Amino acid sequence: MHKLWASTYKEFLLLTRDIGGLAILFLMPLFLVVSITLVQNDTFKTLKETKIPILLVDNDQGEVSKTIQENLKNSPLFEVQLQSSEASVKELVRTGKFQLGIVIPKNLSKDLNQKVAENVEGILEKFGEKEESIPLVKSKLKSKEIKLYFDPATQFAFRNSIKSGIDQMVSKIETQTIYKAFQDELTEDSTENFFDAEPFLLFKEIVPSEKAIIPNATQHNIPAWTLFAIFFIILPLSINMVKEKNQGTFIRLRTHPVSYGTFLGGKTVVFLGVALVQFALMLLVGIYFFPFIGLPKLDVSGKLPLLFFVAFFAGLAAVGLGLLLGTIAKTQEQSAPFGATFVVILAALGGVWVPVFAMPKFMQVLSNISPMNWGLNAFYDVFLRNVGISEVLPEIALLSLFFAVTVVISVVYNERKNTV
Repeated sequence: MHKLWASTYKEFLLLTRDIGGLAILFLMPLFLVVSITLVQNDTFKTLKETKIPILLVDNDQGEVSKTIQENLKNSPLFEVQLQSSEASVKELVRTGKFQLGIVIPKNLSKDLNQKVAENVEGILEKFGEKEESIPLVKSKLKSKEIKLYFDPATQFAFRNSIKSGIDQMVSKIETQTIYKAFQDELTEDSTENFFDAEPFLLFKEIVPSEKAIIPNATQHNIPAWTLFAIFFIILPLSINMVKEKNQGTFIRLRTHPVSYGTFLGGKTVVFLGVALVQFALMLLVGIYFFPFIGLPKLDVSGKLPLLFFVAFFAGLAAVGLGLLLGTIAKTQEQSAPFGATFVVILAALGGVWVPVFAMPKFMQVLSNISPMNWGLNAFYDVFLRNVGISEVLPEIALLSLFFAVTVVISVVYNERKNTV
């Protein structure tokens, strides 16, 4: 125990004497999580709170186009600006000044009413007559196109959501027109509505938990980027180990009756403490600083013990990876670039950059080997799904096993290298 304490104290002194390294370890992750959350939160506000200006050319000037205009103006997403020509809309959208332009074709209302009237009349003529005696007459009217001009830089998901929304709106207008045509044919009283045009099938969003939680940018970014920061400690950890080998410190340590496991144990205690301090700072930023700058507050009520439990084992996994890299690397030029690149790869696979469900199938399978994915799933379970300790045990077991395997490999590799 005395040897472990001496090794730990030595690592603590080395760490505290590097003021620049401490600043990078603790301040850079805070700047990272604040900036990323600000960007994503503003993106959510753009979609939910701020109306997107769009251009509209009404070549119809009829009832249908007026209904489309009203629906767009009443939408919480759009701010409609009328234009006189399709050419001006095309140019404004092409240059990126507007994200969307809509062009309503000529005679849309007239042709739609005519086509509906033809269909209704054909259906009503079949009542009381033999079906074979009335041939099916296809309308000579051509389909109308509502043109949508999108900014070339607009994301594909945004385009699909806009097209889906406009398609639903146009379908509703067509349905109402059909109901109205039937009513005009069947009754002389146009003021009486005997067709119920209200939708029968509705969607209700249900959160499958006792306490409903609406995820926000804070709840997604704090665990993701905290995990990213925790795993980035493999850089200073591995660099310190390489320095000790190159400066001869490690050789002097080997002259003392201290095992390599004790040597690694001191580093584990210190850098695990660093990981937990990083996590605590991230939580404090989410709880106190985020509301001050207008971001959603992080809710950790009743979750702190389980959150630190997950952070402890996530820190162990990160430390184990750093110990392995520091054991194998011979120079700082090997450890630093490889460590930084490898952490980014693990983050990409783990779902920090892009959600796992949005990845290709092959990448989704590959993400299961990333310790960041295990830690992120455990954090999301606690933050968003209100689970207990039993539900996060599978991820905890994987993180623990990862630490144990990396430490064993480090010890075996060191013994073989020094034996030969």
